[in-house]
Parts: sequence; structure tokens; C-alpha cells
Amino acid sequence: MAKEQAAVIILFGGSGDLARRKLYPAMFGLFQRGYLQKRFAVIGTARRPWSDEHLREIVVDAVKTMPGATLEQAQSFASHFYYQSHDVTDADHYITLKTLAAKLDDQYQVGGNRIYYMAMAPNFFATIAEHLKSEALLTDNGFNRLVIEKPFGHDYASAKALNDSITATFDESQIYRIDHYLGKEMAQAIMALRFANPMIENVWHKDFIQNIQITLAEAVGVEERAGYYEQSGAIRDMIQNHVMQLVADLTMAKPDSLTSEAVHKVKGDVFDHLHVYTPEEACDNFVRGQYTAAVIDGDAVTGYRDETGVAKDSLTDTFVAGKILVDTPDFEGVPIYVRTGKRLTRKSTQITVVFKPAKDNLFNTSDEPDTLTICVEPSEGFDLVLNGKKLGQSNDLIPENLAFRHDPKLAKQAPEAYERLIQDALQGDQTNFTRWTELAKTWQYVDSILDAWQNNTTMPEYPAGTMGPKESFDLLARDGNEWHWQPTHVKMAD
Repeated sequence: MAKEQAAVIILFGGSGDLARRKLYPAMFGLFQRGYLQKRFAVIGTARRPWSDEHLREIVVDAVKTMPGATLEQAQSFASHFYYQSHDVTDADHYITLKTLAAKLDDQYQVGGNRIYYMAMAPNFFATIAEHLKSEALLTDNGFNRLVIEKPFGHDYASAKALNDSITATFDESQIYRIDHYLGKEMAQAIMALRFANPMIENVWHKDFIQNIQITLAEAVGVEERAGYYEQSGAIRDMIQNHVMQLVADLTMAKPDSLTSEAVHKVKGDVFDHLHVYTPEEACDNFVRGQYTAAVIDGDAVTGYRDETGVAKDSLTDTFVAGKILVDTPDFEGVPIYVRTGKRLTRKSTQITVVFKPAKDNLFNTSDEPDTLTICVEPSEGFDLVLNGKKLGQSNDLIPENLAFRHDPKLAKQAPEAYERLIQDALQGDQTNFTRWTELAKTWQYVDSILDAWQNNTTMPEYPAGTMGPKESFDLLARDGNEWHWQPTHVKMAD
């Protein structure tokens, strides 16, 4: 039986798209599994003049079609939701919020436990944190935890200013910075793969690994997010957070235990040893690009500079590829190739570890390197490609693929990323959240690349529906390598 988590969850941005698409379904998943039962309440806040009843209708609509849901169950869940029209800059509104939270604390017997979830524009984070302190919303009994969505800053300076303002109210042990990639099933499976299998663990270092490749490919364009994307680009939107966290998972040393402290200690060591490039090295080792108009499956696709809200002379990167080096004893010199972008051939997130070929080849044909691919999405599983002997009397080698995929039906029944992370926040487990020291290092790393690009107005282009500009492929070819995953337009399983 699941252990019930008791708390009042105050959701700033309760009327927003993120709340409807991700947060309400995630909380409902916890309700279905029994982690949220009777002793919880959610206060949704936003500027809109909604009522409790209207918010509950929104919540029911957001969850009623989820697997296993019934209308009665959805309505029972929604009955725990309350609404307050709230101006985050108005101190009086926080007094009203404090009164409502105290009332619900008594009504649902949650013992003073509070989750403050900021699901709104980051420019309000500091203001909210300041008012939570000045109007004394934090409880003296129970826990007080702050959950923050990305983006956490625009560069190191803005991230530090934001962190300083938040830590004036909350200490680091109370702050949960969400990176939803850390909640994905296969991202969480990396440690088990590496440290629960001696045959993998013993070859997971520079003596056996030739290179590592990380691809986060999106088939969609910027859609309605051009305003945000023009200020962000692929490097800020994906590299600084999701990609860098995966780099840490793949290269960190074995932690002493699975506790949050032990895991973050070895992750921090990775970020301390990121090889920061000079401006010249950054331009040599990181490539950017923008998608241009194309026809995909008979449909005309708009180029980035023609998207609504995008400047005609925009130098915003919709694609980034780069070579990251981690100067730890186990991985020094191993290139970690990363790429991410909009309007690529197909949606997929996958990691491929390319192992060095055998030193002494006894067979008639050249052996290909063994590869291990971790498929994160849309399918979830592993592909291990080994050299095998071709059928017959010859000693020719052929690649043999040992493939595993989670059953799609079972995978749909497993907790979604946000559900896992909200449960972790309720339980006080920070393992799968990002710490400030990690953010600081990754922002400093990304800033060095952005600074180098400031003096380079060259913007390589790639037709929508392809896997990025030619310069991305040249980056690997220069080292005698190539991208492992090179999809075509043909629809095929990952």
C-alpha cells in the first residue's frame, strides 16, 4: 500500500497550460496510486477571477480521460482543489493566501506541510519568494519546499541573481529545481545499467569507450513559442539543462549510495571537470544552425525566420551540436558528442556509447565497434550491437543486435516524469532535481560558448526534416567518427 503524503500544495500559475497538461495529470496519478489520498489540498492561484468550482471543472477535464480514470474518481480528486485570484505583487493577496492555507491545513490535517510550486514566468519567482517570507507564509511545523520550473536564468549572472533572491527565503535543502528529463524512465535507468551490471561497469571508462553520443531530436518547429525561443535558442533551452544532466549521469563516478547527497557529490565532480573551451575552441567544437523551409510528406513547412514572432535577421539557434569533454580520470579525452534541435527528421531522444574496436582482430573482415544505445523516447529500452560470426563456414563478421523495449502498454501504466518528480518533492528526495552548484557550472560553460558566438554571425542552415547542418556531421568526421543515429524520412520504429 502506498504511503500517503500529506501537504497543502500552493500552485502559482494554476490556470496555465503547464498545470493543465502536466501538473494536474501528474497529481491525479499520485491520487490513483494512493500517494495523495485524503490529507492533501491544492490551491491554484492566478490573476483570472475564477471560482473553486471553475478550477475543479478544469481539473476534471484535464484528468478524466487518463488510463483507469472514472468521472467519480476525477471529481473526488478535484474536490481537493481551491482557487484564489492572486496578484503576485500585492502583499494583501499573500495574507489572504496564508489564511486559506491555514484553514485547509486544519481541514485536511496536513501538519503544516507546504509545497510552493512556481509554474509561471521566471521573472515572478523572486517576487513570490520575497512575499512568502515577508508575509510569513512558511510554517513553523511541517516542511516548506519550493518547486521551480525552468528556465532558471538566461545566463550565469541572471541565474545567480535569481538564486540569491530565492535563497533569502528558502535554503538549498528546500529548493527543488525541476528538470523533467531526470524523471523519465530511461534517464533514471542509467545508474542501474552502469552500476548493477559488472560487464557494463568494468568497461565504462576511457580505456574501452571511443565516444558517447547524445541526441535530443524534435520534429516540431517553435510553434507558438517563438517569443520564448528567440530569447533562448536550443543551447539554453536544451543543452544547459537536459543534455548536461545526461552527461553527468553517463560520466559520474559510482556514488557511495543512492542517497541524494551521495549522487549529487559525484555529479558535482563531473561539472567541476567540464573542459571549458577558449573562444576559438568553442567555435571549433560547437555548431549552431537554423531550419529553413522545406516540403515534408507533401506539406510545406515554414523556415524559422518566417515563423510568427521571429526576426528576419534572427541569429537564434534552432539546432546545436557540440563536443563536450569531461576531464576526470575515467573520461579524460573521450569525446561526448551532443546534438539537439527543432524540425529534425524524427522525434527521438537516445544515447549511444561507442566502444573501441578489438585490438587484435582474428577474423577475415574488419570488426565494427560495439555500441550500446539507450532509447529514452518515444520508445524505451536498449540496443546492444555486437560482432557475431556470419552463418556458414566463413569467419566473416556481421553486427548482431540484441534489443529490448519496455512493453508499451506497461510503459503507459508507469508514472510519468512529472508524477515521479512531484512524488519525490513530497517525500523530500532531491536526487532527481538540480542543485545550484550544478546550475552555476553549466551556465558558466554555456556562457563561454555564447560569448564565442557573439563575434561570429555565421548561421549554418538546414532544411526542415533533416538532421541538422553539414557542419554537425563535419564535427565528428574531423575526429574520424560519425553520428550513430542517421534517420531518414521513412517512418520506422526507433
